Amino acid sequence: MANFNLENYETVEQRHARALEAYPDLRCVIINHTTENDRAQAMWVVEARVYMDAWDQERDLPKASEWAFEVDGVGMANKTSALENACTSALGRALRWAFAGSKGPSREEMQKVSRAVPAPDDLTAKLEAVISIDGLQRIYEQGIAAGWMNDETRAMFTARKAELKDA
Repeated sequence: MANFNLENYETVEQRHARALEAYPDLRCVIINHTTENDRAQAMWVVEARVYMDAWDQERDLPKASEWAFEVDGVGMANKTSALENACTSALGRALRWAFAGSKGPSREEMQKVSRAVPAPDDLTAKLEAVISIDGLQRIYEQGIAAGWMNDETRAMFTARKAELKDA
């Protein structure tokens, strides 16, 4: 049983409504990055971008962006709505990053806590062995698809990307 109360978390819908109230010209864009290989594994991969206004969107200057994935048939809602759930997850996190007033994960994210996946034990070695940004991107996408991407692993990728750019 979970040791948290879902009532303590706002829904993505509530978070979005609050953001729109504060920023009436807010733009939220969902991009489907799902590949044929992802679909072969019954997976959806999406990115959400939050723009403060039309000017930012025209120049592709998002205030925040986030990624999410869902697997068809895993969990009750994903039997019919995996793509929609991926969009909701990505948007909820992007809104969280865009507005400091958002308090942590959304209610929808907390409902998925029980299916969290740990990062592979050899991730550090894999990152040290990669020699290109493209190779790093492939491992990153694997992490998103497998479900082990989190703040800690993202920080590892960011650091390695900086090293590769400086090399």
